[in-house]
Amino acid sequence: MRTQIQRKILFWQALICFAFLWSNTEAQLRYTIPEELKEGSIVGNVAKDLGLDVSEISNRKLRIASESGKQYFSLNLRNGELLVNEIIDRETLCGQSTSCVLPLQLIIEDPLQFYRVEVDVQDINDNSPSFLSDTHIIDVSESTLTGARFRLEPAQDPDVGSNSLRTYSLNKNDFFVLNVKNDKDGTKVPEIVLQKAVDREKQSIHHLILTGIDGGDPPRSGTTQITVRLLDANDNAPTFEQDLYEIKVIENSAPGTIIQIVKAIDLDDGVHGEIQYAFGSLTPEPIKHLFAIDSNTGELTILKSLDYELSSTYKFDIRARDKGVPVMEGHCRIQVAVIDINDNAPEITIASSPKPVREDAPAGDMIALINVKDLDSGLNGNVTLAISPGTPFKLKPTFSNHFALVTDAQLDREKYPLYHIELIASDSGTPPLVSSKHITVNILDVNDNPPVFSEPVYSVYIKENNAPGSILASVTASDLDTGENAKIVYSVLDNKARDVPVSSYVYINSENGSIFSMHTFDYEKMKVFEIVVHAKDNGSPPLHSNATVRVFILDQNDNVPAVIYPSAVTGSVSHQRMPRSAKTGHLVTKITAVDADSGHNAWLFYRLAEATDASLFNVNLQTGEVRTKRSVSEQDDSSQRLVIEIKDNGDPVKSTTVTVDIIIEDEFPETIKDFREKSTETNTKNGKITLYLIISLAAVSLMVLMTCSILVIKCARSNSGNSSCCIRPADSGYKSSNRNLQIQLNTDGPIKYVEVLGGDMMSQSQSFGSYLSPMSEFSDFTLVKPSSTTNFTDTLNVLDASLPDSAWTFESQQVSA
Repeated sequence: MRTQIQRKILFWQALICFAFLWSNTEAQLRYTIPEELKEGSIVGNVAKDLGLDVSEISNRKLRIASESGKQYFSLNLRNGELLVNEIIDRETLCGQSTSCVLPLQLIIEDPLQFYRVEVDVQDINDNSPSFLSDTHIIDVSESTLTGARFRLEPAQDPDVGSNSLRTYSLNKNDFFVLNVKNDKDGTKVPEIVLQKAVDREKQSIHHLILTGIDGGDPPRSGTTQITVRLLDANDNAPTFEQDLYEIKVIENSAPGTIIQIVKAIDLDDGVHGEIQYAFGSLTPEPIKHLFAIDSNTGELTILKSLDYELSSTYKFDIRARDKGVPVMEGHCRIQVAVIDINDNAPEITIASSPKPVREDAPAGDMIALINVKDLDSGLNGNVTLAISPGTPFKLKPTFSNHFALVTDAQLDREKYPLYHIELIASDSGTPPLVSSKHITVNILDVNDNPPVFSEPVYSVYIKENNAPGSILASVTASDLDTGENAKIVYSVLDNKARDVPVSSYVYINSENGSIFSMHTFDYEKMKVFEIVVHAKDNGSPPLHSNATVRVFILDQNDNVPAVIYPSAVTGSVSHQRMPRSAKTGHLVTKITAVDADSGHNAWLFYRLAEATDASLFNVNLQTGEVRTKRSVSEQDDSSQRLVIEIKDNGDPVKSTTVTVDIIIEDEFPETIKDFREKSTETNTKNGKITLYLIISLAAVSLMVLMTCSILVIKCARSNSGNSSCCIRPADSGYKSSNRNLQIQLNTDGPIKYVEVLGGDMMSQSQSFGSYLSPMSEFSDFTLVKPSSTTNFTDTLNVLDASLPDSAWTFESQQVSA
C-alpha cells in the first residue's frame, strides 16, 4: 500500500515538472497540474517560457489576471514562477465536466503585451463513492418470481475519468445477486435480482450491503445498507413505457408549461393497478423547485423559467407506485436538455486601461487590451466588437474574443486633446443583442507648434526725451502647445541701428515681452529704428519665430530758435545803416532764424520786443523783415536800437532775441565816403557772390537735368508704380526719400535757398544748402557745411514755414522699390 502511495506521489511530481504543454487551443502557454496542490506549489516559470529576463519582470510590470474573477494563482516577481495561491478543488470548480481549464491573462505593461495562459487542473482520486442515504428499504412480495429486478439508488462520485465510479459489489447472500445496468447517459444503476424464491414465514427481512467502488489507484469505496422486507399479495410493479425520457425545453419557457406526460402500466387489477406518480425519493430539493409532476396524470410541468446559463441539463427520477398491499413501484429517468436562446448581451472587459498617447505616436501603437464574452452558446455567443467611427483608432484582433486598441492615423493634440471612444459589442443571435462601454484616451503634447506673434509688425510711437527705463511696447506671442512646450522666452536680436546694436537702446522682459528704453531718444538724431523680437518656446527641440517692432520718435519742442542772420554769435549786436531819406516800407534788414525741431515746433514768429522809437520800425511776423512804418524825420535820433524776439510754435514756447543797432545817416560827404568804401567792399563781395551763384546754379541745373532724365526713364519702365514724378505745392513737412533736390523761391523772384539731399531717413545723408539774404544793402551768400539730412531738413522746414502759399517747390523724388 505504501509503495502504491509513493508511486502516486512520484507520478504527480513528474507531472508538475513537465507541466508546460502547448495545446491546440488558442492559449499561448498551457500548464497541467493536479488538484489539491498546496499553496505555494510551482505551476511553471512563465518568464522563462516567454523568454523574459528576470530583470524584465519588474521593469516591464509583469502581472496576471484571472478571467474567473478569483485568484487561484500568484506570480513570483523575483523569478517569474507561477504559484498556487489557493488550494483548488476540481469538483467544486468544474463539477462533473471532463475538462477543467482555468484561463489566465498574462499582461506586460511596458511596452504593452498580452498573453493567454491556460492551467488544466487534473482530477485526483480524492472522493469516495457515496450514497445519498445510508439505508434503503425495499418491499418485496413473497410471491415475486425469481428474476425480478429491484432498482437501487446509484452511488455518486464527484471524481471524473478513471477516478469515477466503476462498479458495485453486494455482500454474499442466498437470495439476491447484483446486476449493474448502464443508462443511455452512462450512469451505472445497480439492481438486485431475486435468484431464489423467498418465504416471508421463514425470513421476513433480508439485510444486504451494497458497495460502490471507483477506478482510482488505490480504489475508494462507499456503502449503503439495503433492507428487503417481504410482503404478501400485490406481485406486479408498475412499468413505465420508457426507461429514459429525453426532453428538450427552451429556456425562459413560461411557468406551468407541460413538457412531458409520463405513463406507467400495472398488470394488477383494482387498487393494485391504480398508479400515483411522484418524484423519486432521492430527488434533490432544487429539482422539486423547478419541476412538478401531477400524481394522477403524470404531466410534468415547469414551475419557473429555466436558465441555460445556470444549467444546461437536469436529471431526476419519476416514481410510479400502485395502491396494492404491499405497494409496488416502478421508476424511470427524466433527462431535460435546456435549449439556449439569445437572452444575454455581450460583456466588455477592459483588460488594460488605455494610457495617454503622444500625438506623434506612429500608426499601430497598442493603447489598450479588451476582452468580450457572451454567456450564450453557439451563434448566440459569437461576439463581434467595433468602435465608434470618426476616431484615429482601430481594433486589432489578437485571439478569440480578445482585441487590441491601436492607433490608425496621425494624432493632433491641438485639435483633439482627448477622445471618448465607444466600444460596441454585438452577438450573432436573432435578434442580436448589443452592449457598449466608453473609454477615454488622452493625447500627450509634443512641441510641434512655434510661437506666433499677435502681429507680424508692431508700430510704436514715443516722444523724444523719454525717461530711461520707460516702457516702449509690449509684444505677445502665443503657442498652441501646452506645458513647457508653450512657455515662451522673449529676446531681442542684436541687429544695428545707426551702426549701434539695438540692444544698447532697449531691453526686453523675457517672460512677458515688455520692451523698455535704456536711454533718452533725440528726434533730431534719430527718427525711427527697428527691433526684431525673438520668441522661443521651451520644447525639445525648441521652436521660434520673430516679429518686427518699428519705433517712431515723435518730436518735442526742445530746441531754441537759432539766429543765423545777422549774426549767430550769442550776445553780439548787429550794426545796420539807413539813410534819413528812407520812406515808409523801407527794408532796413531781415532777421533769419532756424529751429532744429520739426513740424509746428519749428514754425517761427518774429516781433519787436523793444525799440528806441517803436513808431518808426515794424517787424514782419512771418518773414522777420524789419521795415520802416513811416518816413524818417529830422527829429528822429540818428541811433536806433531794436530788440527783436523770435518765438517758435511749440508747447511750451521757446524763444530767443537779437539786438540790432541802426544808424541813420544824413550827411552827404560822409555818405559818399562810406559809399565808396562800401562800394569797394561790396564789389568784392558781389564778385564772390556772383562766382558762388554761378557755380551753384550750374550744379543745380545739372542735377535737375539728371534727375528729370532718370525719372522719365523710371516712369517709362515701371508699370507697377514703384517710382513717381511730381510737381506740387510745397508743404511744411519734408518726406524721407532716397534722392531729393529742392529749389525754394521767394515771392519776388530771387532764390531763397538751394538744397541737394541724398540718402534715406535711416542714414546720415549729405546735404548742401545756400542761403541768400534778400537785403538790398547787404547781400550775404552762405555755404552751409555738410550736415545730417535730419538737421538740415528741419532747418528748411522752419524756413518754408515763413513762405506764403504762392511759393512752390520743385521736388524730384526717387522711391526705392
